[in-house]
Order: sequence, then C-alpha cells, then structure tokens
Amino acid sequence: MKLKVTFFIIITYFSLNLSTQGQETILFFGDSITAGYGLTEQQAFPAVIQQKIDSLGLNYNVINSGLSGETTAGGLRRIDWVLQQHVDIFVLELGGNDGLRGIDPISSKQNLQGIMDKVRETYPEADILLTGMEAPPNMGQTYTSRFREIYTELSNENDVLFMPFILEGVAGDPDLNQSDGIHPTEEGHRVVANDLWEYLRPMLSES
Repeated sequence: MKLKVTFFIIITYFSLNLSTQGQETILFFGDSITAGYGLTEQQAFPAVIQQKIDSLGLNYNVINSGLSGETTAGGLRRIDWVLQQHVDIFVLELGGNDGLRGIDPISSKQNLQGIMDKVRETYPEADILLTGMEAPPNMGQTYTSRFREIYTELSNENDVLFMPFILEGVAGDPDLNQSDGIHPTEEGHRVVANDLWEYLRPMLSES
C-alpha cells in the first residue's frame, strides 16, 4: 500500500510539472486588490488576465500572490519566499495600505525599491510592471501629492513599465466597489484587468 501511495505522489508531481512545462510565469505581487478581497480568487483581476491569455493561446501561467492587509514593508519581508518560484514578469501592486495608514512615503518608496531590487537580483531577465496607487484625500494634499510622486520616481529610476493608477476608472464609483468603498466588485476587477491588459499585453511574447 505504501508503495502505491508513493507512486501516486510521484506521478502527480510530474503531471503538475508537465502541465506548466515551457510556460512563462507572470506573478502578481500585491495586497487585497490583487488578492480579490471579498471575492473568489477566480473573480480577481489576475484570473481575468489569465482568461485573456488563454483566449489568445499564449503560453503564460498567472500566479496570484496578493495578500490582504499587506504593506510595502510586509511585501519586502515576504518577497524572498515568493521568489522561490521562477518569475518572468513581475507585476508589483502595493502601497494602498501604506496610504491608508499615513506611512511616510519615503519609507514606502524604499520598500518598493527593495522589492524590485530583489526581483532583479534573483531573476535579472524578468520584466517588471509597476502599478501606482493613490492615498486617500483626507490625508491632505501635501501627503497625497508626495505619495503619488514616489511611483513616478520609481518607474523613472528603475526604467520599468508603469501604470499610474491601478484603480483608474474604478475608485470612487459605487457601482464598481463593494460596500466598504475600497475594494472592487467582480465587475470592478474586470475593469482593472482590461486597463492593466493595455500595459501587460505588449510585454507578452507570441512564441
């Protein structure tokens, strides 16, 4: 019996690896927006991106590594573990919780820079797509402006593809957000996926 179980595990292991053999990996690293808070993982925007990829017959596997409540500091602590799997395209969506907590934008910038540095150290050939976030207006104009600026600075300083605001067209629309006014509905995630696709699609190889 033990031999049969061992054989089953081995066969399962090789089957899982064969199913993704030759595929490139797109890893979405973020907070509750990426994780799809309040929804199933299949309703979150990374899964919608996978559907778009599959419909075109492109050989990419999407991994959703979003974690609700994650800050940029938490992301920096978590990134080494996440990078144990191979990454070809890294989509970085973090900072919303920093803005909600009023964390110093300089600290947030340093953490985001640290995450990108680790990605490039581990996978020098990987492409990075950075998505921007906005701080809530009640934090004051000085804070919100500085918070917004760090993303533009990071994109320029690291020469990475940049989507200025991950929730463009979604934030502030009650029809596209859950009752908390922060997290997108399923329809909101489809809007996010469609907007993000305009940036991501040119990064994908047809081969």
